[in-house]
Amino acid sequence: MSAPTDASFDRRVPPREDCVAPLLLERWARETPDAVFVRLADGTLWSYAQARAQVRRAAAGLQALGVKQGDTVLAWLPNGADALRVALAINELGAACVPINLAYRGRLLEHVVRDSGARLMVASAPLVERLSVLRDVEAERAALSDVVLVGGGAPPVDGLRWHAGTCLDAAGDAPEPPPRPIEPWDTHYIIYTSGTTGPSKGVLCSYAKSAASQVAFQFLDARDRYLVNLPMFHVSGAGAVSIMLKRGASVALVDAFSASQFWDVVRETGSTACTLLGSMATMLVKAAPQADDRSHGLRAVVMVPLSEDVPAFTARFGCDVYTTFNMTETSCPIISGRNPAVLGSCGEVSDGVEARVVDAFDREVPHGAVGELILRTDAPWAMMHGYHRAPDATAQAWRNGWFHTGDAFRRDEKGHYFFVDRMKDTIRRRGENISSFEVEAEVGAHPAVKECAAYAVPGELGDDEVMVAIALQPAATLQPADLVSFLAERMAHFMVPRYLRTVSELPKTPTQKVQKHLMRSEGITADTFDRVRAGMVLRRQRI
Repeated sequence: MSAPTDASFDRRVPPREDCVAPLLLERWARETPDAVFVRLADGTLWSYAQARAQVRRAAAGLQALGVKQGDTVLAWLPNGADALRVALAINELGAACVPINLAYRGRLLEHVVRDSGARLMVASAPLVERLSVLRDVEAERAALSDVVLVGGGAPPVDGLRWHAGTCLDAAGDAPEPPPRPIEPWDTHYIIYTSGTTGPSKGVLCSYAKSAASQVAFQFLDARDRYLVNLPMFHVSGAGAVSIMLKRGASVALVDAFSASQFWDVVRETGSTACTLLGSMATMLVKAAPQADDRSHGLRAVVMVPLSEDVPAFTARFGCDVYTTFNMTETSCPIISGRNPAVLGSCGEVSDGVEARVVDAFDREVPHGAVGELILRTDAPWAMMHGYHRAPDATAQAWRNGWFHTGDAFRRDEKGHYFFVDRMKDTIRRRGENISSFEVEAEVGAHPAVKECAAYAVPGELGDDEVMVAIALQPAATLQPADLVSFLAERMAHFMVPRYLRTVSELPKTPTQKVQKHLMRSEGITADTFDRVRAGMVLRRQRI
């Protein structure tokens, strides 16, 4: 007896019409055609009807270039109209969108292009000269053969066929529908991990996975507008669009986050909700108070991680705070309620999710102990269904039937989960495991510090020493010895950094992840302060 083909037979899998992007866009264009779907950075508004027309036109253009159901298509575009319509147009044809990080170049770019298996790319003109790496690398030729060039001309790269971006507008006719219905388990996106420590892996994200993330955003409805200030090649940017499309709500697409312009952007775009990474929230809190701090329409902030005093943040800015733990491979498995009181917590386990904190042998550790967070769900397709073309990495991540996050966590007796560190970022010093996250929280508490990054450097005795790179607030000054004295009163003696380095800014990916591997590779530089050599040797605290 054959299995049913309709997803409705298992209510844990959402029906097509509740999660498949082309069907959702078609629904809202039919039911609320004049409702705003997107507000672009220049103030242009697209209604749902206009957005669907844009997407269908682009889909027809891609179909004329040979894109078909089941294909992978690369999108190398900054936040904006083209990034949005191209991603949705790829999905309209039943293909998977593979967005590329705008910072990628060289071997990492070559790896993503090759690994994707995509024949066609839609790319922003200023980026495409980097594709010359495909010609320079001595390896099997990538499948890429055609590039649609958006935003002007560029020197062509030998061996590729180039198409003007106008081909996405000229087709006119609606595309032919895909041969079979697009299912909830079909691949929606392949999103490559940031690649800060090695070759990126392509995370296979289904439509059902996108729908599963909705549980963390129950406070939103059709009246809301989500400010998308994280890139759409990142799960936070792409996910925000999916969340609001599900609700028939709207998004405001901007290029990037700016601390100095943030509240002006919120007012101009009419945004009511957004995501703030911990560093973003810290920058806003440390900015000088303004008379209009509460003169805006932002009512909800998803703060990840929960790095600021929530009552102080809500009192100053007048908006509610939520938090969650998520990664590209998961779907918000740990979430908080409104204005969580436990600082540093990621929240509690979401409905339908099982979580454990385990040791190296997947044995659950006691409450309060640190181990690796592993996850599984009771709904099929609610997390990634693998790494693209990487069966060994997939099997390793899913060993023993649980997804291994690679993140160190602890859990308290009340069921709150606390992120401690990436497993590989834990610093081992004098027999003590030190969380770089916790070091950064204390260093960042100094009013002169804008942001910081803690990481391990080799110690003289074969273990690690703690080093912190610091970027200061504008016009601020801070002597390293004064910061050491500040920290000595707030931290266990073994956590106080030995090395301090002041930099103009921390190296980051476009998704605002600090690239600690770059700082580790530089090691102890000539401008690094060494508190031991300065005579600031801390003694073990006696009880």
